Amino acid sequence: MIRYDDVNVGDQIPARDFSVQRINLVMYCGASGDFNVIHWNERIATMVGLPNVIAHGMYTMAEAARVITDWTGDPGAVEEYKVRFSKPVVVPDDDQGAKLTVAGEVTEKLDGNRVAVTLTATAGEDTVLQGARAVVRLA
Repeated sequence: MIRYDDVNVGDQIPARDFSVQRINLVMYCGASGDFNVIHWNERIATMVGLPNVIAHGMYTMAEAARVITDWTGDPGAVEEYKVRFSKPVVVPDDDQGAKLTVAGEVTEKLDGNRVAVTLTATAGEDTVLQGARAVVRLA
């Protein structure tokens, strides 16, 4: 578990890659109840102007949050979390899918053993989350 006294502004949370494949999206459809066809049907996704099937925004947001919860060692440590979806994660129909890369940086030390962490999330050359920020309580 990360201790507040051991963390400094500017500390980096190492980048982590997530493979996002079509099967992940189908499973997320079932878990979330969001069966919008743009998340699993390429024909419909392209018909409405998308480049291909896209990951659910909330799926992308959740994967990014895993970087923080794995770093703290405690999912309950996250007190606030917000993002703005800037581009979709486009998921090709192949054996690799899309690569989502998420990294973080401690940007502020707050009162009560809390820190603010800013996340960057990219898929290929695209920044897919902007303004991603979490406040976490540390030991």
